[in-house]
Amino acid sequence: MIRIASLPVQPQHSALPFIVVILALLAFMVDSSLFHFQRDLFTQGQWWRGLTSHFLHTNFNHLLLNLAAVVLLWALHGRFYTYKNYSAVFIASSITTTFGIYVYSPEISQYVGLSGVLHGFFIWGALQDIKNKDKTGYLLLIGVIGKVAYEQIVGPSEDVAQLISATVAINAHLWGMIGGAAVGLFSLFYGYKIKSPEL
Repeated sequence: MIRIASLPVQPQHSALPFIVVILALLAFMVDSSLFHFQRDLFTQGQWWRGLTSHFLHTNFNHLLLNLAAVVLLWALHGRFYTYKNYSAVFIASSITTTFGIYVYSPEISQYVGLSGVLHGFFIWGALQDIKNKDKTGYLLLIGVIGKVAYEQIVGPSEDVAQLISATVAINAHLWGMIGGAAVGLFSLFYGYKIKSPEL
């Protein structure tokens, strides 16, 4: 059980997740037509949509689900967050999610939501646990990989689709996870490398 007193509330741990929450809330209250991923407009050079679309949501349920996940992941792994690595995971997962959807999911003409990025943070956090010799990291790693693999085999959840009034873009979860894993594996390798004794 997470105790409030032990939550990572220092600015370097909490500022960027807080900004993500605020931006998502603000985005929900404005006209999103200029910011969501729309394949034809993205192809025409409106590349910013590949980043801004992650702050947008289909309805209030979708927003609440994603913001709850931002907060839960912060409570779970926020102690590892810094301005640098949080930005790196967010940007890498955003890019791989958008790239994966654009190249490998041509049937998706529009996309919004943080779920791809959140899967990136989930696997990154699990790898940080492993790097810090926390055995629960292995369970979390198996869990997130198993979840994404299950979605790829079985397909998207109809219940969640009804809740968010949209088809669940399961490929976004896969590609976001790959982005977070890339940053996490680099951190894992680099961390061990700098601790290795010189020969």
